Amino acid sequence: MDRQTEDILRRRMHGLYLSRSCWDIVELSRELMGLHCWFHRNVAFSALIRGCGLAGWKNALTKTWLYRGTLHGAVYEELPLLLALHGDADPWSWFGLTDEEVEEVAHRVLMLMEDGVNSRAEMREIFLDSYDGETVSRLFSSWGGIFVYLARRGKAAFQSMASRDFDLIGCEPVFSRQEALERLLPRFFEAYGPASVEDAAWFFGVEKDEVKAAEALEGLERMERGKERLYYVPAGDMEDIPHLTLLSGFDPYVVSYVNREAVLPPKYKKTVILKSGICLPTIAVDGVVAGIWNLKNKEPMVEFFGRQPKALREEALARVEQIAWGGNGWL
Repeated sequence: MDRQTEDILRRRMHGLYLSRSCWDIVELSRELMGLHCWFHRNVAFSALIRGCGLAGWKNALTKTWLYRGTLHGAVYEELPLLLALHGDADPWSWFGLTDEEVEEVAHRVLMLMEDGVNSRAEMREIFLDSYDGETVSRLFSSWGGIFVYLARRGKAAFQSMASRDFDLIGCEPVFSRQEALERLLPRFFEAYGPASVEDAAWFFGVEKDEVKAAEALEGLERMERGKERLYYVPAGDMEDIPHLTLLSGFDPYVVSYVNREAVLPPKYKKTVILKSGICLPTIAVDGVVAGIWNLKNKEPMVEFFGRQPKALREEALARVEQIAWGGNGWL
């Protein structure tokens, strides 16, 4: 690894709390602008790895759809800002309904939720009286359907991090898309930098030109890496890259960048990121992914891609066992 790449990874690990601790899961989510939770236990993994306790964590954050249509555990008070990036995004023609009909469905869903109907299954049964089965399947898809529509407008979210049911919220976006981007970009480059314009556009699910036009870039430090320009916020004293680091599934250190080769060697990519899009929990050695880990039936599992010293393998297994112990009763 060349010295510039080492410096970049060192800065990223500092910003993402992989070489230091963050004791509060709410503060961690605020700093990282949400914790990815395709599987909710990855939020717990991410928190434990970064030093947080899990007491009350399932209700400390709000699970909803944010950037790129992915589920995140976010700080409730942050939602009016975070949701502003995509509050009015996407036509909903794939529902097979007109915009007016979608609004009618959304209004009816809100009314039903006020009456205590909170699950997809209940909603499907009710709406089968008014729509054909195919339309109902789209409206109440397991991928979100009409609840994504409501979530992006700050009107609904999951009841808890572990729940599949929904509840009403009042977090309507209060900024325009560009206003939100100007506020969020400095925070992105502080936590995730050094990173490129393309990385920021990927992370937030916006167009690259929107990021390039942002005034917020002017106040940032920058460095050149080949043809890339990377932006960051100086962090002062930083820790060294840890020799061994556990990373959660969909860890931001892996998935938040367009170019991942420095962290995830191409020959291991298909082992870590499956065809379904699932990103497995991984083990980094000197900042580079070198294996995978998980809890299967609450039993720790560690698998390195190549030979590693016995002491390192034992340390990795001990850390996974510590995750299992720390998550006991919470996961």
